[in-house]
Amino acid sequence: MYLKMVSMFHHVVTKSVKMLMKPMLSHLFGRRSCCWSSPWLSHILLAEGSEHILLIKGKGSSSISSDVSSSTDHTPTKAQKNAATSEDSDLSMRTLSTPSPALIFPPTSPGFQNGRGSSTSSSSVTGETVAMVHSPPPTRLTHPLIRLAAKQQKEQAHIDRLPDQSMIHIFSFLPTNQLCRCARVCRRWYNLAWDPRLWRTIRLTGETINVDRALKVLTRRLCQDTPNVCLMLETVIVSGCRRLTDRGLYTIAQCCPELRRLEVSGCYNISNEAVFDVVSLCPNLEHLDVSGCSKVTCISLTREASIKLSPLHGKQISIRYLDMTDCFVLEDEGLHTIAAHCTQLTHLYLRRCVRITDEGLRYLMIYCTSIKELSVSDCRFVSDFGMREIAKLESRLRYLSIAHCGRITDVGIRYIAKYCSKLRYLNARGCEGITDHGVEYLAKNCTKLKSLDIGKCPLVSDTGLEFLALNCFNLKRLSLKSCESITGQGLQIVAANCFDLQMLNVQDCDVSVDALRFVKRHCKRCIIEHTNPAFF
Repeated sequence: MYLKMVSMFHHVVTKSVKMLMKPMLSHLFGRRSCCWSSPWLSHILLAEGSEHILLIKGKGSSSISSDVSSSTDHTPTKAQKNAATSEDSDLSMRTLSTPSPALIFPPTSPGFQNGRGSSTSSSSVTGETVAMVHSPPPTRLTHPLIRLAAKQQKEQAHIDRLPDQSMIHIFSFLPTNQLCRCARVCRRWYNLAWDPRLWRTIRLTGETINVDRALKVLTRRLCQDTPNVCLMLETVIVSGCRRLTDRGLYTIAQCCPELRRLEVSGCYNISNEAVFDVVSLCPNLEHLDVSGCSKVTCISLTREASIKLSPLHGKQISIRYLDMTDCFVLEDEGLHTIAAHCTQLTHLYLRRCVRITDEGLRYLMIYCTSIKELSVSDCRFVSDFGMREIAKLESRLRYLSIAHCGRITDVGIRYIAKYCSKLRYLNARGCEGITDHGVEYLAKNCTKLKSLDIGKCPLVSDTGLEFLALNCFNLKRLSLKSCESITGQGLQIVAANCFDLQMLNVQDCDVSVDALRFVKRHCKRCIIEHTNPAFF
């Protein structure tokens, strides 16, 4: 009974193996070589993508006298000490040491023919089961699509080899919109792109972008770990985004209490209320740029914040840098409110705020005594009395721009020169009331002056340049554009004494080519801006 069951089992196994192996052998070696009655079996490919080929020797009977090895058996097949070795030096023979399913045949006499018709190995041992594994052939029998996929995977692996820190460093140079696109590539890039270290700054630009919605989506994503509060965001730059409204600023004010820098220049749709909310809910805000926001007329706390902080009213806004360029409707009263609330101001720019007068500057000097840089360019109502107020800043003032303030004369320059001895930069272009006497006061008192612009001052001549050259040896930038009284003699005096001169503007001046060449020889690093076609 036992023998009958064994015989039936062998019959079933033999038939199954024939059905499975015949198509494979037919594909590999043709129809003739897959006949089961041949004396020797040929190569058998274990699996698709396998790195080894199992070579099996067996008699030419249609029955199989060995069992099928189990895939769960982790015991390697042992070979006899006197097992035959390969006669081909390029092929290595070893016992099968990996637990994979294989057909095992009892070895018998002489070597068998491989697929190419040459003998590869032989065994003189009988009664032992031997499995020999050879190296794969040079050409692998895989599908072209599989090879293409493997090649693409190998090519894409270069970027994946970079560590996370390197990837984050690369992402740190991308603007906000590009960083959001990188987050959509794969899961790893998604996790890296939303690293908190990359989201200390939001920078959005473009006239057509829906900034309000973008800020809402970004802050919602950044508030996942800390609900309703975005603690890592410190800088928001949305300059030139004309679709920004108060709604977008409300989002920033409510979600970003740690905000330190806000730039909304050119966003003319925002109003005072939204700005009040930002400065009230972001106590650490230090840098505010609202240039070009024509509806902004004041910087102040909200009414609720003012009532709550009334004992310390005027000292709660920590803004140090404020740019209100082109805020045309700003008046003296608004400037008074700004000065009373922003007492820590060090940089204030009021270019083209045409309604500002000397009275507004008086309010400013009462509260903001730490100003280092001040610009009132194109404020046509500012006069010498305003210069007397600005002079109260004394040695703290380093930068002053009074360009195109037609009411300023030598009197105002004398106030500045007498009290602001550490002035480094002065832009007085278009102040037609300034003469050589004003330049003399300036040169003798502000000897550390590095940059001076007195273009379009027709009353300044070579005499003023001589005073300048003999006192301001550290001068690096000098603009004399459209100064009709300047000649080559004054330029030569300046070049002979100011060796560190780096920029000289003499456009629309009556200066000879020889004088320009003299400047070029003595000031090696000087860039000369001119309108003389003979000089190059």
